[in-house]
Amino acid sequence: MPLEPLPIGATPALDDSAAAPPAALAGLSKEDLEDRLDRAGDRLRRLQPALYAESRQALLIVLQARDAGGKDGVVRHVIGKFNPMGVAITSFKVPTPLEQAHDFLWRVHAAMPPKGMVGVFNRSHYEDVLVVRVHHLVPERVWRPRYDQINGFERFLTGNGVTILKFLLHVSREEQRERLLARLDDPEKNWKFNANDLKERERWDDYTRAYADALARTNTEWARWYVVPADRKRARDVLVAEAVADALERMHPAFPSAPPEAAALRAMLQKQ
Repeated sequence: MPLEPLPIGATPALDDSAAAPPAALAGLSKEDLEDRLDRAGDRLRRLQPALYAESRQALLIVLQARDAGGKDGVVRHVIGKFNPMGVAITSFKVPTPLEQAHDFLWRVHAAMPPKGMVGVFNRSHYEDVLVVRVHHLVPERVWRPRYDQINGFERFLTGNGVTILKFLLHVSREEQRERLLARLDDPEKNWKFNANDLKERERWDDYTRAYADALARTNTEWARWYVVPADRKRARDVLVAEAVADALERMHPAFPSAPPEAAALRAMLQKQ
């Protein structure tokens, strides 16, 4: 069964049970999941060159998750299936003074993928209705209208040839704890850990409410949200890869026709 988008008008139940893989994947071995991921990767590699060649439309993939939710893993194992020449990855950090001097969508619009490209947002404009809300960085009268502003912005993008896929990689609290502990024990990953990770865990319920509201308010016909059960890493990757491949197939990218002078150029080349 393919991953289904969140129903329009629904508020997701972001409890720990929703982080477990669906029944269709839960019983599969790691080898079976790898095989399924490889098949999805074949589809991605087949579709991307046509998207790049025709240069008429773009695909934007938005990845949101709590700390250790798997955004980097999806970039590595799913986005890594693409030819990197056709991919633009943007990781949004704390806004710079220049970015803070503009509206909250200014830096996001500047990072949009051009036609022919796959764009990936590792965190995104949704931080401005998540972190900003949870940490009370601006008053509610400022962040609450942003739901409608985001919807209008995304509708504008889709009206200009951008297909938008939004994924919440939903991890349970216990799985996050185990991943953070593993990160501390791994000399190649413990540099990622800082005390703020623990402070953010203390706000777990606040983030749950913020995510649930954001998804319910910005899940539109033109930019749907997918809640991805992320406790099992490879099942998570399979679900995202297949959803991206399905979206690319719906975009119907096609290679352009050969230029009119192709026959004459072939004849000239054959004589050289």
